[in-house]
Formats: sequence, structure tokens, C-alpha cells
Amino acid sequence: MSLSYEEIRNVALDLLSGREKPSIELTQYLNFQKAVADVLKKRDQVSISIRSGNIAALKTEDRDIFLEIFWDLFRQGIITLGLNDLNPQFPFFRISSFGKSILENQELYFFHDVTSYEKVIREQILGIDDGTLIYLKEAMQAFLSGCLLSSSVMIGVATEDSLEKLFDAACNNEKYSSRFSSVLKQRTILQRYNAFDKKIQEIFSELPKEIQEDLETNLRSIFSIIRNFRNESGHPSGKIISREQCYVNLQIFIPCNKKIYQLIEFFQKT
Repeated sequence: MSLSYEEIRNVALDLLSGREKPSIELTQYLNFQKAVADVLKKRDQVSISIRSGNIAALKTEDRDIFLEIFWDLFRQGIITLGLNDLNPQFPFFRISSFGKSILENQELYFFHDVTSYEKVIREQILGIDDGTLIYLKEAMQAFLSGCLLSSSVMIGVATEDSLEKLFDAACNNEKYSSRFSSVLKQRTILQRYNAFDKKIQEIFSELPKEIQEDLETNLRSIFSIIRNFRNESGHPSGKIISREQCYVNLQIFIPCNKKIYQLIEFFQKT
């Protein structure tokens, strides 16, 4: 039985990030493939690999999956082809500067396409609206296609969509509706958020500890970051968002909206 794409990719990422130490230098495609097989063997997943004496090698079907993973990592900018001027082409490769900045962060959510991003989102943000996911998937697809401005705008739209649902939940809550009624009277999303933020601070002590924890960081601060990039990308400012920052925005959307949906649940059930 073959391993899944995710299982093999996780090993590949562990090797590239240094979480697993390869027995052979990761400078060529076949070395990388062998290193993955070695880690699988060490993890007692040898039933899916071919062994010759003490040497592990991936089965044909697993090699096919690894080939796909390798080129996905290249397409996503994690690795780049060529080692140096003397070995500038495939099968030589190295980790890109973008890849290094991503792999050094141990707290990242890992995703490699629209499907895996949606999976992470659904796991982390329980009950997220399907309409919001449309914008998120568009943001991820734009990122993979190199359309970074479009991705930044869609992440901003998805965040605003979630916030509007939060404002509605607060204003429709029987206990707190009078306190939050002024929020929806504001014209812009920033004005609405500022009005909401002021009121949420007034009832902060009434919120569950889970919501209180990192509320300012995961809601106010991240919303500000996403909104600023959305505005710069959606208007002719001349500013170009970097691939690294776009990837970060896809990441920070998750804790921000996780906090938003915790608040939505609070207002719906209180």
C-alpha cells in the first residue's frame, strides 16, 4: 500500500527544515528521494518501501508521489533548481531564500494547495462559513499562481466577511444587543470594527478565558495587518506585496478568524 501525499510531503519538509538530519547531502533529486526513504525506514514505515540489505528505497508508486511533491515544492518557491554556477540545473537543487524563511518558522500551518488549505481552515476554525471559504480558496489559488496582489485582496475580503458575521451575532444577542447596536450604524468596516472593539473591551471580563487569551494579538493586531495589505493591494498605491508576506497573510488569517468564530459562538450561545 502506498503512502499518502501528505505523509511523504511531511517527511520531505522535515528534512528540508532540519527537523530530520539526512544521511546524505540534499543537493540532488535522487539524494533527496533516498533521504525520504531513510526517514520512513527509521519511522518503521518500511512496509511501504523496498529494502535491499540495509538500504531503503521507495516503491514505484511512492516514487511517483515524491516526484509530484518535488515539483510542487519548486512551484511553490520552497526549493529552486540548481546548486551553484557549476551545477545550475536539475537534478541539482537547493532551498530558496523564501523556503528558508518559511521552514524556519516552527509554528506554521502546512498546506500545499487549495484543498489542503481548506482542510487546515476547517480543522482550526470550526463552523466557518462556506461563503467565506470561497474567498479564501480564491486567495490560495491566486498565491499559487503568483497573483500576490489578488491573494492579498481576497484574504482581506474573507476577513471582512467573517467580521460582518461577528457584528451581526453581537447585535442579535438578546443580552448584548443594546450595547452593540451602534456597530452596524457605522459606514465602513474599520469604523464598525473600532466601535465593536470599544464595546468588547467593556465586557472583556465576561468573556470565557479561551477568548480573552491573546484577543488583542489575534484579532485587533492581525485584522490591522490584513486590512492594510488589502487596501494597499486593492488600490493603485504602487506597493507590491512580497511572496513571503502573502504567505504570512494566509497563515495569520487562521488565528484571527479562529478568535472571530469563538466570539460568534459566544454571542450565539450566551
